[in-house]
Amino acid sequence: MSFTDLFESGEHSRNLGHFASIANIASVDGALNAEEEKMLKRFARKLDIDESEYKEVLKNPENYPINPPNSSEKRLERMHDLFEMIFADHTIDDHERFLIERYAIGLGYSTEMAQKLIKRSIEIYQGGLDLEDYRYLLNKK
Repeated sequence: MSFTDLFESGEHSRNLGHFASIANIASVDGALNAEEEKMLKRFARKLDIDESEYKEVLKNPENYPINPPNSSEKRLERMHDLFEMIFADHTIDDHERFLIERYAIGLGYSTEMAQKLIKRSIEIYQGGLDLEDYRYLLNKK
């Protein structure tokens, strides 16, 4: 196995874990609605998740570990993805908030930083921002 194969395998594993986290958050409030399903399919394409992996993840999203990316940019992008899914139904409930906080800590944020990031993100994200605006506003003092 070449070094490139190892890198691609590790990246795919991280993407699979991230997709499972998105699926877990999507399904936390019961059956998937049409908007959540549409977003999951979009994330599957973005993260290079094939149809069989997609189905397997939806059966048991809790079975996939969080594999945090090394860069802070990628971690922030992953948080943005999760907020997109959470706000697909325009609300965030207590269980979703608990899950996203747990996920943020799993990505490597401290508890205090995760809470600040989530609080600020909820304030920002209720307007449905893209990643660049999200990044800018999150870092604005």
